[in-house]
Amino acid sequence: MANILCVDDEPAALALKKTILERAGHAVTTSSSANEAIGLLQKKEFDAVVTDWNLGEVDGRQILLAAKTGMQVPVVVVSGYCTEAFLAAKPQADIYLEKPVDATELVAIISALLY
Repeated sequence: MANILCVDDEPAALALKKTILERAGHAVTTSSSANEAIGLLQKKEFDAVVTDWNLGEVDGRQILLAAKTGMQVPVVVVSGYCTEAFLAAKPQADIYLEKPVDATELVAIISALLY
Protein backbone atom coordinates (compact mmCIF):
# COMPACT_ATOMS: atom_id res chain seq x y z
CA MET A 1 0.00 0.00 0.00
CA ALA A 2 1.29 3.44 -0.95
CA ASN A 3 0.37 6.87 0.35
CA ILE A 4 -0.70 8.87 -2.72
CA LEU A 5 -1.58 12.54 -3.15
CA CYS A 6 -4.23 13.01 -5.83
CA VAL A 7 -4.83 16.54 -7.18
CA ASP A 8 -7.60 17.73 -9.51
CA ASP A 9 -9.86 20.78 -9.53
CA GLU A 10 -12.70 18.81 -11.15
CA PRO A 11 -14.60 17.05 -8.31
CA ALA A 12 -15.78 14.13 -10.49
CA ALA A 13 -12.30 13.46 -11.87
CA LEU A 14 -10.80 13.69 -8.38
CA ALA A 15 -13.37 11.27 -6.96
CA LEU A 16 -12.79 8.82 -9.83
CA LYS A 17 -9.01 8.74 -9.40
CA LYS A 18 -9.39 8.42 -5.62
CA THR A 19 -11.72 5.45 -6.04
CA ILE A 20 -9.42 3.77 -8.56
CA LEU A 21 -6.39 4.12 -6.31
CA GLU A 22 -8.19 3.10 -3.12
CA ARG A 23 -9.61 -0.02 -4.78
CA ALA A 24 -6.02 -0.92 -5.66
CA GLY A 25 -5.23 -0.79 -1.93
CA HIS A 26 -3.61 2.63 -1.65
CA ALA A 27 -4.23 5.36 0.92
CA VAL A 28 -5.27 8.51 -0.95
CA THR A 29 -5.18 12.12 0.18
CA THR A 30 -7.04 14.47 -2.15
CA SER A 31 -6.59 18.12 -2.99
CA SER A 32 -8.60 20.35 -5.29
CA SER A 33 -5.97 23.09 -5.69
CA ALA A 34 -2.28 23.40 -6.45
CA ASN A 35 -1.62 25.60 -3.44
CA GLU A 36 -3.27 23.13 -1.07
CA ALA A 37 -1.35 20.23 -2.67
CA ILE A 38 1.97 22.07 -2.29
CA GLY A 39 1.18 22.65 1.38
CA LEU A 40 0.43 18.96 1.84
CA LEU A 41 3.70 17.98 0.12
CA GLN A 42 5.59 20.24 2.51
CA LYS A 43 3.94 18.75 5.61
CA LYS A 44 3.50 15.07 4.82
CA GLU A 45 5.43 12.33 3.05
CA PHE A 46 3.82 10.78 -0.02
CA ASP A 47 4.96 7.81 -2.07
CA ALA A 48 3.53 9.25 -5.31
CA VAL A 49 1.52 12.16 -6.72
CA VAL A 50 -1.22 11.92 -9.35
CA THR A 51 -2.12 15.39 -10.59
CA ASP A 52 -4.03 17.29 -13.22
CA TRP A 53 -2.09 19.99 -15.09
CA ASN A 54 -4.57 22.87 -15.41
CA LEU A 55 -5.55 23.79 -11.87
CA GLY A 56 -6.77 27.35 -12.16
CA GLU A 57 -4.27 30.12 -11.54
CA VAL A 58 -1.42 27.77 -10.58
CA ASP A 59 -0.58 24.91 -12.93
CA GLY A 60 0.89 21.50 -12.27
CA ARG A 61 4.45 22.81 -12.68
CA GLN A 62 4.43 24.03 -9.08
CA ILE A 63 3.26 20.62 -7.84
CA LEU A 64 6.03 18.96 -9.86
CA LEU A 65 8.62 21.25 -8.32
CA ALA A 66 7.35 20.57 -4.80
CA ALA A 67 7.27 16.80 -5.37
CA LYS A 68 10.66 16.59 -7.07
CA THR A 69 12.49 18.81 -4.57
CA GLY A 70 14.21 16.78 -1.92
CA MET A 71 12.65 13.31 -1.90
CA GLN A 72 12.02 12.95 -5.66
CA VAL A 73 8.43 11.70 -5.32
CA PRO A 74 7.15 10.01 -8.51
CA VAL A 75 4.59 12.17 -10.32
CA VAL A 76 1.92 11.09 -12.80
CA VAL A 77 0.23 13.90 -14.72
CA VAL A 78 -3.30 12.99 -15.85
CA SER A 79 -4.57 15.79 -18.06
CA GLY A 80 -6.34 16.77 -21.22
CA TYR A 81 -3.29 18.99 -21.83
CA CYS A 82 -0.48 16.42 -21.77
CA THR A 83 1.47 17.96 -24.64
CA GLU A 84 1.39 21.38 -22.99
CA ALA A 85 2.40 19.85 -19.66
CA PHE A 86 5.24 17.84 -21.17
CA LEU A 87 6.68 20.80 -23.05
CA ALA A 88 6.33 23.24 -20.15
CA ALA A 89 7.47 21.25 -17.17
CA LYS A 90 10.94 21.31 -15.70
CA PRO A 91 11.44 18.96 -13.97
CA GLN A 92 9.49 16.41 -15.96
CA ALA A 93 6.79 14.18 -14.51
CA ASP A 94 7.52 10.47 -14.53
CA ILE A 95 4.65 9.87 -16.95
CA TYR A 96 1.85 11.77 -18.69
CA LEU A 97 -1.60 10.23 -19.26
CA GLU A 98 -4.49 11.71 -21.26
CA LYS A 99 -7.88 12.20 -19.60
CA PRO A 100 -10.05 10.28 -19.16
CA VAL A 101 -7.74 7.97 -17.27
CA ASP A 102 -7.95 4.23 -17.76
CA ALA A 103 -8.21 2.60 -14.32
CA THR A 104 -6.10 -0.46 -15.16
CA GLU A 105 -3.39 1.66 -16.76
CA LEU A 106 -3.22 4.08 -13.82
CA VAL A 107 -2.90 1.26 -11.26
CA ALA A 108 -0.24 -0.50 -13.34
CA ILE A 109 1.79 2.69 -13.73
CA ILE A 110 1.64 3.50 -10.02
CA SER A 111 2.75 -0.06 -9.23
CA ALA A 112 5.62 0.17 -11.71
CA LEU A 113 6.79 3.51 -10.29
CA LEU A 114 6.68 2.32 -6.69
CA TYR A 115 7.90 -1.25 -6.79
